[in-house]
Amino acid sequence: MPILRPCLAGDIPAVTAIYAHHVLHGTGTFEITPPTEADMLGRHSEVLSRGLPYLVLEHAGQLAGFAYCNWFKPRPAYRFSAEDSIYLAPHCHGQGHGRLLLAELLTQAQRAGVRKLIAVIGDSANAGSIHVHRSQGFQHVGVLSACGWKFERWLDVVLMEKSLGLGSSHSPRQ
Repeated sequence: MPILRPCLAGDIPAVTAIYAHHVLHGTGTFEITPPTEADMLGRHSEVLSRGLPYLVLEHAGQLAGFAYCNWFKPRPAYRFSAEDSIYLAPHCHGQGHGRLLLAELLTQAQRAGVRKLIAVIGDSANAGSIHVHRSQGFQHVGVLSACGWKFERWLDVVLMEKSLGLGSSHSPRQ
């Protein structure tokens, strides 16, 4: 049975390895050089310092994936909008792990005060990510055509969003 829990510093080597696979072989991220463990630990610390969730999913005693959200943009007006990131180990796709991670991320992001979660999905052919977001109620809001260059081809970015809690119906102070 999968176990969802907060990501700990000791998980960073496995998180780094999962992400490196996606950097080197996938189009879900537009990074082209895998970050180091120190880089990933810094990113982890940044997310936690902002009071935002960073989760891992264990399955059969191994880290099967991770998910977190971080502020969508650094300017203060964006402080209630976050962008989610979800990555699974290559052998863990198609088992519902992404859906589990995203569902818990939505719950914890709302608890942290996020009112809008935004998916910035690399590659319009990234059916798995688009599907998992749609399954959790995200709405398609647009495509940035041919805005990334990776693996010797142009890639789109798919934008999806989901309102959390009261969304924009009330002031965030309520």
